Amino acid sequence: MKKTAFLLAAGTIAMMASPAAAQSAIDGPFTGPRGEVLLGYDISKAGSTIDNDDIDNDDQSIDGLNYGVGIGYDFNAGGAVIGIEGEYTGSTAETEFNDGDFEGIGLGNVETGRDLYIGARAGILAQPDLLLYVKGGYTNASYNLRSRGGEFNLNEDLRADGYRVGAGAEYALSENTFAKLEYRYSNYSDAEVEFDNGDDVDVGDIDLDRHQIMAGFGFRF
Repeated sequence: MKKTAFLLAAGTIAMMASPAAAQSAIDGPFTGPRGEVLLGYDISKAGSTIDNDDIDNDDQSIDGLNYGVGIGYDFNAGGAVIGIEGEYTGSTAETEFNDGDFEGIGLGNVETGRDLYIGARAGILAQPDLLLYVKGGYTNASYNLRSRGGEFNLNEDLRADGYRVGAGAEYALSENTFAKLEYRYSNYSDAEVEFDNGDDVDVGDIDLDRHQIMAGFGFRF
């Protein structure tokens, strides 16, 4: 009798533990809501339709430090990880005059403002604690217009719409913390100037490329 009761109790415990273990294996360290801080290198460059390769020492690009925050939510989809994400970032990149040479990117004299991004990503587990993924979505960048000599900012911003694609790797430091490294490419093809009174003026098509290498550290909740 005691042996039968013991076997029944053991079987009950095993049945209760199995779903929990299976769920834990399915969820893994790359599911659920997340928040992260981001830091990296940012370069905006005139696109192929306006880039002037014939002028020596004029790479038509601006670069600087990129920084910001991101949020997202990931879930398991039959062995793959799929998620949605959003970011708010800024950059120190700005146009410069070097010995009278203006290094422009086709937008005039600007400094890089805020950048908004919303998109999705999909990845696979290279190992239990390492996720390899690709991403893509919509981005809206702001470039603050400055006076011709660059002494002060004007009251207008140029807002540019475009798309972003990228790829990266995320490593689970623990069940609740992670670090990641990714490369992203953005292209902006439509822009408008926004005045401080709220009026917007469409400036038509543009061609602006943006390359970023970003590192991130975050928490899962």
